[in-house]
Amino acid sequence: MQITTKSGFACDIDPDVLNNMELVDALAEVQSGNSLAYSAVCLQVLGRETRARLYAHLRNEAGRVPPQDVDRELTEIMQALGKPAKN
Repeated sequence: MQITTKSGFACDIDPDVLNNMELVDALAEVQSGNSLAYSAVCLQVLGRETRARLYAHLRNEAGRVPPQDVDRELTEIMQALGKPAKN
């Protein structure tokens, strides 16, 4: 599924990526207060290459990737994955 976020990040992600118990486990860790598990969520949804492209897209002038920006983008991507395809 081709997804483009509001910031202009484009990626192609298989919607079946959400059908993964390891992703559910990582999301449960985040919900339980383990914010470090969000990195595992990002990797499970995007994979290494797409995650690296997202980080490059979000890198600021100081060379850092703000976690709140990753959260915003990943939330948008996951919401798009959860919507049925338009005909």
